[in-house]
This record gives sequence, structure tokens and C-alpha cells, in this order.
Amino acid sequence: MNGCTQCGFVPARVDGFLAWAPELARHNDGFRAESFEGLARVEAGNFWFRARNDIVLWALRKYFPDFQSLLEVGCGTGFVLSGITRAFPHARTAGSEIYTAGLGFAASRLPGVELIQMDARKLPYLAEFDVVAAFDVIEHILEDELVLQNFHRAIKPGGGCVITVPQHQWLWSPVDEAACHQRRYSAGELHAKVEAAGFRIVRSTSFVTLLLPLMLASRIAARRSGEAGGSEALALNPVLDRVLESIMRIERFAIRCGMSLPIGGSRLVVLQRNDSP
Repeated sequence: MNGCTQCGFVPARVDGFLAWAPELARHNDGFRAESFEGLARVEAGNFWFRARNDIVLWALRKYFPDFQSLLEVGCGTGFVLSGITRAFPHARTAGSEIYTAGLGFAASRLPGVELIQMDARKLPYLAEFDVVAAFDVIEHILEDELVLQNFHRAIKPGGGCVITVPQHQWLWSPVDEAACHQRRYSAGELHAKVEAAGFRIVRSTSFVTLLLPLMLASRIAARRSGEAGGSEALALNPVLDRVLESIMRIERFAIRCGMSLPIGGSRLVVLQRNDSP
């Protein structure tokens, strides 16, 4: 998208990317730009990022197997979108990110993919994509309900949305503060907000369920120490990483078999526009 065909607005370019919100491209309070480098270094080697990719790809294959276009809002370093692009090579994929710092890393992973700097609260799309996705994004944004309305508007009739979020406010710790989270969701809060935005819930389940006791212990330790750790805390011993990935694989099998897990560190929701024909 090079400009608005209705109003004639042409976005600026910042750091080589089309920028619909250039004033926020390098400085905003939703995330820390310096975090992208650390994430790009550890994502592929961390079980949680790989497990999230697996559940996202499963959800797309099951609920939107024939999608032809997808926008990932808040694509960060492009780790999830690169997996989607490999799994669905014939679909048009695009990624947006408020920070051009993140888009720089995404571009190295996603040659030829449309990458745009924009504000999720002001998406310039109307019925443009079969699927809009956001993975651990909306918890960073105070106006999450406005963001969900923007998602709905950007989706074609008959299309849908896939979202993951951190779950359970009782897990709140300095880790969330360091990540610039506004909230951790309950299922009820998230369900109410997506339905108010015009979506029908197709599937909703927790994940990171079997590892929840370990997660709670680490969050309690972070509260006591007041320290969040950085991206270096995500670089695990390879043996431990594989063990944790195997545990996550068990719960993904349960989800694929139709179980919706009531508690867990994260939640996945699959949504469809209510006004689909």
C-alpha cells in the first residue's frame, strides 16, 4: 500500500519503510526499541517462541486453510511471519510494526514481504485481508478495544483473526513491566472485548498450561527480587530447552484433539467476523 486511494494521503518513509505513523516510528511507550536485537538473537533457540509458532500454524491450517492474504500486526522481528510465509507460500503476507527497528530485523527474515510502519490504533485498511493476526501485541496497547475494531475493519467479509495474549493478572511481575505490558488478560475480559469489536469466537484455549507452576514460581521470584531479566534470560541450556518444548508438545496435542485448556500462561483466540455471509 503506497497511499490512500480515497483521501490521497501518501505515507512518509522512515529508515526505508513506508511509515503511516512516522512520529511513533522511533519513540513510543508501547515497547522498547532496543529489545528487538535481543529477541532476534534468542527466538529461534527458545522453546516458547517455537511452540507459539506451532500453535499459530495449526490454528491457521485448521480454521483458515484457504486464506489468500494475511496481515500480522506487530510483527516485531518477523519470527512468526517467516514461519507463516514458509507454511503458506502462495498467500500474500504483510507485516506491520510501530517501530522501524523491528522492521529492520523482519526485512532480513522476510525478503520480498510487504513490511509497513503503522499504528495498530489507526490501520489504513478496509476489508483488505482474509486474516489479521496479532501475537502478544494488544496487551502492550492501552486502547486495545480500538485496536480490535481496527482489526475487524481490515478483514474481508468471511475472514477472521488469530490472536495470542499473556493471561492471568495474578502472574503479573516485573517481567510484564519490563515488557511494557498494560495488562494480562482473563478469558472473560478478552472474550468480551473481541465480541464487542464485532467478532464471533471460533476457538479459545489457554496454552503454556503444563508449565504454569514453573512460570508462577519464576514470577514470584521476580517479584521478590524486583528484577525482570532481559533477553539473556530467554537463552536456555539446549537440553532444558528441548525438555520444555516436549512438555509444550503434549498440550498442543491435547488442543488439536479438541480440548480447550482453562488456565495457562497464554491464551489463543480464533475469531470470525460476525457479519460474514
